Amino acid sequence: MSVLSQHEDVDEDYLFEAFLDSVKHISVLLRAVNFKDTATCFATDKGLKVTVEDSKCVQASAFIQREVFQQYTLNDEQVAFKINISVLVECLNIFGGSSTALKMCYQGYGFPLTLLLEEGGVITDCSIRTLEAEEILDFNFCAANVLNKIILRSECLKEVFAELDSSSDLVEILLSPDPPYFRISTVGTAGDTKIDIPKNSDMIETFQCTTLATSRYKLSHVKPSAKSLAISQKVSIRTDDRGLLCFQYMIPADNHTCFIEYCCTPVADIDGDYDE
Repeated sequence: MSVLSQHEDVDEDYLFEAFLDSVKHISVLLRAVNFKDTATCFATDKGLKVTVEDSKCVQASAFIQREVFQQYTLNDEQVAFKINISVLVECLNIFGGSSTALKMCYQGYGFPLTLLLEEGGVITDCSIRTLEAEEILDFNFCAANVLNKIILRSECLKEVFAELDSSSDLVEILLSPDPPYFRISTVGTAGDTKIDIPKNSDMIETFQCTTLATSRYKLSHVKPSAKSLAISQKVSIRTDDRGLLCFQYMIPADNHTCFIEYCCTPVADIDGDYDE
């Protein structure tokens, strides 16, 4: 039993305290959304959400449910703060192994996030400076506006991503109730790449497409989601009536499933091909 877990008395000065008997899962999740240095952390009754944004066009959120933690205490309705996620990930990588326990403590505005990492009775104490949380983007991705949704095994999308032409500036995603059903395309120096996946493919578990929808996205905005894809088992792909693209990655964590949601705005609504 970890030395950290034996201290079950909660310091009321802390707004947020959480304990994990292994740092492994949270470390993997945070690395997957670490494509920018700054993240906003939200602790609520449901668990911990860590959100990273880029250029008001991309937003990735890692969700770690309350049930994943062995101990989880919140002394406010919601606790939010900004942090340098690159520093946080580095601390977990340097001082944390697969058998390292982690305790996180946050006292409130102006105070650091304290990490206590314990392995074999040896405790390492890290303090990371925090900033006041700023309002994050609200893409308002509600179920009523979703036009198309598919759920597929992650191996399938990994193969598709591997075949995309990295010299292309844009990636085009087509979803339709009729053939070709699901198509991902790029145009680069090597020529056109079009990958079609039929709705009856063994890789697709759910296919709910109501209308033909084609949108283009910057490949540089979609690419960082590959880090989340790499650790996931399944992925849900949704598009709404504005062309907003949302990947939801399902990631196993022992007896639980954690999620990373990755949203990306379209370059423009189109019909036809890439030619302007």
